[in-house]
Amino acid sequence: MPLILPLLALLAQGVPASDTDDEIRFGIEVARKGLWNEARFRFEKAVSLDPDNAEALNNLAIALEQQGAFDKAREAYEKALKLKPGSLYIQQNYDLFREADDKRNRKSKKRP
Repeated sequence: MPLILPLLALLAQGVPASDTDDEIRFGIEVARKGLWNEARFRFEKAVSLDPDNAEALNNLAIALEQQGAFDKAREAYEKALKLKPGSLYIQQNYDLFREADDKRNRKSKKRP
């Protein structure tokens, strides 16, 4: 499964850090190292701190996808897009996810 790390939503420079921002930053850092369990934990914590944070949901979706939790990933992507419909990063990640998920689903249907 291709890594989507370049499309992780990065936070704007110069904005005061919050606990949510800190969790997202740390999650991105560990995701870049391939530590997806820790990244997922951090993104889940960020979402629990701020359930309407589209970036946290996008990053959580990426972590869920990397761990094979495709239904949960889809839910997180869709919620992120509802919260921030104009986000190119989120839309690109979701489009790549859907393409890969469709391919996975077609493959699994071909198997007896």
